[in-house]
Amino acid sequence: MKDVSFSTAASAYANSLARAAGVATGGAKTGVDQAAGPASFADLVGNVVNAGLNATRAAEQASMQAIAGKVAINDVVATLANAEVMLQTVTVVRDRAISAYQDIMRMPI
Repeated sequence: MKDVSFSTAASAYANSLARAAGVATGGAKTGVDQAAGPASFADLVGNVVNAGLNATRAAEQASMQAIAGKVAINDVVATLANAEVMLQTVTVVRDRAISAYQDIMRMPI
């Protein structure tokens, strides 16, 4: 398995989010701007967190609509699975950021 840097992985993830959203972001940053290069680390982490929040909100809305009988249970299960994957992604990004911070703090001056 090839080692991939965190910034490369985060940029690829941001690009996949942009493609999944139909690239209709209205000029908002999506992680990598082809003309300007990679976005800042804060933008990349912010995009991952926002995607996780949006997936969680979609799962909550689907659950409420299922209770009201407006959505099929299959759609609710798919939305909840997506939210779970996004939560796992946010958790991994958080863990990696904390690990990187701890590594930096351990460096001798």
